[in-house]
Amino acid sequence: MSDWPPKPQNENTNANTQTTGKEWQLLEKAVLASVEEQRRSRRWGIFFKILTFLYIFIVLVLMGKSCSMTSSDDANITTSDTHLGVVNVIGTIDASSKGVNSADTIKSLKRAFEAKSNKAVVLNINSPGGSPVQSDDIWQEIQYLKKQHPEKKVYALIGDMGASGAYYIASAADEIWVNPSSLVGSIGVIMPNYGVSGLAQKLGVEDRTMTSGSNKDILSMTKPITPEQKAHIQALLDNVHLHFIDAVKQGRGAKLKSQDPAIFSGLFWTGEQAIKLGVADKAGNIETLKRELKVNKTVNYTVEHSPIDSILGRVGSEMGHGLGEAVSQQLGMNQDAKVQ
Repeated sequence: MSDWPPKPQNENTNANTQTTGKEWQLLEKAVLASVEEQRRSRRWGIFFKILTFLYIFIVLVLMGKSCSMTSSDDANITTSDTHLGVVNVIGTIDASSKGVNSADTIKSLKRAFEAKSNKAVVLNINSPGGSPVQSDDIWQEIQYLKKQHPEKKVYALIGDMGASGAYYIASAADEIWVNPSSLVGSIGVIMPNYGVSGLAQKLGVEDRTMTSGSNKDILSMTKPITPEQKAHIQALLDNVHLHFIDAVKQGRGAKLKSQDPAIFSGLFWTGEQAIKLGVADKAGNIETLKRELKVNKTVNYTVEHSPIDSILGRVGSEMGHGLGEAVSQQLGMNQDAKVQ
């Protein structure tokens, strides 16, 4: 009875509370609607980004295929026509994709040897040499493929230069053709090294290199090499040199007209001189070879990496990032739904 009639203050308080509650409900709905709209906008944004990446990816793949198609000297040639299969050995021989590496060269050789309409394999060589390991890998594979495909001869055509590791590879061919002015040979092994300890002392440079193992800093530029270390390195180089000599002797056989040790001393000669020594067989180029073998066409089987490859790699990475973001976003929204 004491609470009746209700006081005006209580009426005002209840009314204010109801009004405030409705305002908060309206505000909450507005905020939630805004959040949902932002989520929907992000979903569509990610969707269209993925579509864009897919479109660019497909275009670049088609461009890459068109750039990596087998090239030839005749736009109308097909691989079913009789031809000479060319594999390029151009540039420094090393393990990188920029130079001549064994992985890509071996793929190219397999393509050339396995092509039924290819009459012969032509090594198009213009290289100063490089890695003995990469060179030997290619040499070994040529020998293997020759046994697997005895009907196909291998011709090494040397352009400006076929020296060191490049000649190592050429020696696996059945015949080596050169230009009279080509530089050929350099059958040797080298390991460059410099000593700058005197210069370091004059400049006040102190070598603080620390090692575990008395020979770990062998060939350090700031420390003198000991007689024992020098003998070890020399034996190593001599051993690699013997591999080179054995490969040349096995590849050239009786074609070497001279037994002069100077042939394996690292000297190099012109193409004309190389023919006289038996280091090469005859003078000629691809056109000369085509006439001799009575084949009018060539097909280049060289595996080459175009700039498209790196672009595709970056696009693939971006696509992966976009897809991951989309999945994460979707998982996040689902998780939000569960929490709400």
